[in-house]
Amino acid sequence: MLKTRLNISLDQELADFIKAYAYENRTTASDLITQFILALKGQMQTDMNLILSDPQFSQALKDVQTRLREGAAEWHTFDEVFGE
Repeated sequence: MLKTRLNISLDQELADFIKAYAYENRTTASDLITQFILALKGQMQTDMNLILSDPQFSQALKDVQTRLREGAAEWHTFDEVFGE
């Protein structure tokens, strides 16, 4: 994976904790942050797969896509949908 540099600002206490934790676990602060973000990304993908695996949702999504492609979708204003 191609790496890029990213500068972030943290409270000094958090920065010290990350450095100490990384040292104690024989890794780097960068690797800790990378693993945390990858875990978040994986959780999002898992959640999305769960949503898409619901047969009713999947069918509703296909129906909407078909109506949009065919120009048969009925559009409403924000107020019509959420107005009082």
